[in-house]
Amino acid sequence: MKHKKLFWIFAILQYTLLGTILFLIFHSLSEIHGERIIGLDTQLFLCIAFPLFSLLVKYISLTKT
Repeated sequence: MKHKKLFWIFAILQYTLLGTILFLIFHSLSEIHGERIIGLDTQLFLCIAFPLFSLLVKYISLTKT
């Protein structure tokens, strides 16, 4: 039980940071290019969906062992 709580605490922090880094990378690429590379809705979707999917995969792999 204790390991699951630790997993959720650190996994949520890790994947929140990953989403933030992705958002900042897309934002800086848009600033360098001078206009938006991708739309804001696509950018937000990628910054939320990719870390969430990674979290799900990691959780499934840890529960199988």
